[in-house]
Amino acid sequence: MTATTPSTAALGGERHRVLRAVFGNPVGVAGAVLLVLVLGAALLAPVLAPYDPTEVHFATPYQQPGTVGFWFGTDDLGRDIMSRLLYGTRASLQVGLLAVGLAVLVGAPLGLLAGYWRGLDALISRVADVLLAFPFLIVAVGIAAINGASLAGAAIALGLAKIPTMIRVVRAETMRVKELDYVTAARAMDAGPVRILGGHVLPNVASAVIVQATVIMPIAVIGEAVLSFLGLGIQPPDASLGIMLSDAQQYIFRAPYAAIFPGVAIMLICLAFNLFGDALRDALDPATRRR
Repeated sequence: MTATTPSTAALGGERHRVLRAVFGNPVGVAGAVLLVLVLGAALLAPVLAPYDPTEVHFATPYQQPGTVGFWFGTDDLGRDIMSRLLYGTRASLQVGLLAVGLAVLVGAPLGLLAGYWRGLDALISRVADVLLAFPFLIVAVGIAAINGASLAGAAIALGLAKIPTMIRVVRAETMRVKELDYVTAARAMDAGPVRILGGHVLPNVASAVIVQATVIMPIAVIGEAVLSFLGLGIQPPDASLGIMLSDAQQYIFRAPYAAIFPGVAIMLICLAFNLFGDALRDALDPATRRR
């Protein structure tokens, strides 16, 4: 008796099918292009930014957008808004990636264990419920009280808040996959749990993890902006989209552009991940595969 598992060629063909489905979808293309622009702006911030984001120009506060040398204008301290936007986008993506990484590294293994071993399911599910009982703002306040407000603290708070979601998604997918024929056959051939989880279950659960990561990312970006706005995340004078919004509220009527630009940046980041994530989810949807 031979366990029928997806071959390497089949997995390669599946990857090509997913890529064709994503980039054959106008929503996926728009999301991918926007995502490349956002990531490019963040990675190339030191090259693209005309000034240091913390550099103060006391002689040129409140410069309007379009001013030569300050194309996005300046804030109340004369700091270049374009430079702060680029570095703020970089900080938001750093927090988002760290939060997603924490959620995946902790939540995915726990979800696999809960979905495969019924005996561990109740324990891990209770742990997830406990984590859900603590909103990320409360966790962020606690971390800030212990170690001080920082980028790392914001990422940890947001990552911990999303671990229960990752556990539940991976648990549900694991429970589905472990009942498939080739997993049952592998079990009948006395394959160990580690081999079954690593060789059969995990590759089929990975797509759900990837899609969930694209969902968590924009939530983490917004969460970072909220924490920084409240003084619980990245601290001045470092650039952050949340800090820019917090500073801009003091002179919103004199220089509304100082609040509009970081707000639009947050919207574009979230839109990029949402569009690409929606196209990716549709491409990986089993119902779509059967069409």
